[in-house]
Amino acid sequence: MRPHLVNSRASAVLSAFADGRLFGVRTGDGPPKVLALHGWRGSHAQMLPALAGIDAIALDLPGFGASPPPPTGWGAQDYAELVSVVLAELPDPPVVLGYSFGGRVAVHLAASYREHVRSLVLTGAPLIREKGKARPSLGYRLARSAHRAGVLSDARMEAIRNRRGSDDYRAADGVMREVFVRVVNESYESQLRATTCPVELVYGEDDTAAPVVQARRAADLLAQARLTVVPGGTHWSVVDHPDALRAVIDRVLA
Repeated sequence: MRPHLVNSRASAVLSAFADGRLFGVRTGDGPPKVLALHGWRGSHAQMLPALAGIDAIALDLPGFGASPPPPTGWGAQDYAELVSVVLAELPDPPVVLGYSFGGRVAVHLAASYREHVRSLVLTGAPLIREKGKARPSLGYRLARSAHRAGVLSDARMEAIRNRRGSDDYRAADGVMREVFVRVVNESYESQLRATTCPVELVYGEDDTAAPVVQARRAADLLAQARLTVVPGGTHWSVVDHPDALRAVIDRVLA
């Protein structure tokens, strides 16, 4: 799988937020109009190409970039609770821009902290968990039971998990692996229904991690939604097609 990290503007000066529990980068010179939340295994740098010249804050979510990891295996709601501290400190409600994992956090912000969110721009965010996915194989279920019973060693179980897991799963460890397992099993229908602000959905035509069909299903649950499909775009359209995302951001800010 292609790396999620972007190294552009790596020399940007970091600022502390939420009493040092979060770090990120400010762009522009005025009060922030956009709060940007990156994807899994990413950092604030993923979001910078679409934010050039905009007064914004691009955060490092806990466990990524410069921000310390959460104390336990948080879900998206826990991440949103911490990010809401930053929102409450801003002079005006910003547009919240969420990419992939950051989009999961963003919908919780819009649903639970409505007075602090002007609107959402979501790109490549897997928001609706597909039903009817195959259960783990019998062999894996037996190995898991044996591990719980103390028959199978931790090292052997870890090797089995790594063979079965995705690149993102294998790259995570400790508490961040707990976060990953929890978040990929979440679905956000109730948060989408509770979101009343305008929402822009920007999805790559060829995104397999967050397919356009999922974006259409999410749009059906939202009170105010508009979908933009990026021709030829993939899950990394935030990096490969920043102009398409920027055009939507500019439209929202106009």
